[in-house]
Amino acid sequence: MRQLPDGLQAHLDGGATTLCRCWRLVRADGLALGFTDHDRDLAFDGTSFEAAAGFEAGEMVSSLGLGVDNLEAAGALSSAHLNEEALACGLFDNAQVEIFLVNWAEPAQRLLLRKGNLGEVRRSDTAFNAEIRGLAHVLNQPEGRVIQFTCDADLGDARCTVDIDDPAYSASGTITSVRDQASFAASGLEAFASGWFSRGLVTFTSGGNEGRRIEAKTHRVGASGAEIDLWQPMRLALAAGDGFEIRAGCDKQFSTCRAKFANGPNFRGFPHMPGNDFAISYPVRGETANNGASLAG
Repeated sequence: MRQLPDGLQAHLDGGATTLCRCWRLVRADGLALGFTDHDRDLAFDGTSFEAAAGFEAGEMVSSLGLGVDNLEAAGALSSAHLNEEALACGLFDNAQVEIFLVNWAEPAQRLLLRKGNLGEVRRSDTAFNAEIRGLAHVLNQPEGRVIQFTCDADLGDARCTVDIDDPAYSASGTITSVRDQASFAASGLEAFASGWFSRGLVTFTSGGNEGRRIEAKTHRVGASGAEIDLWQPMRLALAAGDGFEIRAGCDKQFSTCRAKFANGPNFRGFPHMPGNDFAISYPVRGETANNGASLAG
């Protein structure tokens, strides 16, 4: 049984209560935001909890064992930080969430109810619904290395060792024309062969998407110059003149590691691992060996 702080326990024992719930979200970039279902802003632990966001949560259910406890919260996209653009750009992906029960008349009387991470977020018009996953969800994530054909390192990291800032693997470009929010033509990439930047990382350096990063799906050389297709449409409009930086992509194959990056000794996969066909194979009666003799009489 959870032990309540003395002040909060006395408040509950008094019969008439002044309780509300507060949520603190900490994004991956370290920005901490607070929201409350009370009708006035509250502040504690160095965080201001906004009342204007219209936050409300569903029923909290806790269970024994290692099952993941989920909670759904809903709110209006009315905060200066919690808005449709921020959600669409992924700024709140996997954000840390703390939920408090607070005596709004005396915020020092509070209890931390739940900690977790922000999961799937669904948006509609000016509102959103967000899944809050309990801490046990981390146990569902793969840990350690996976035995597989492809490399499990990220291009340019300490295990890969490729200098991704080398001019041979990175370039700056400028959008010359836009086909849609996920496809554009660009200048500045004329020195690179078609496909060199496929699966590479695009970082916009100017325009409405400045600072945003997204992976390129394909890079090809067309009649209008280099053409880039993104895996997902950009939330904000692309426009001719927008600048970007792009880095070479890697398909995690051993042949690519050797030919494109000359980095075979640091390949972090198992390209010679026998596959499923080999593992389930068996000798067949009458099968002919390499010398032409029958394996079975």
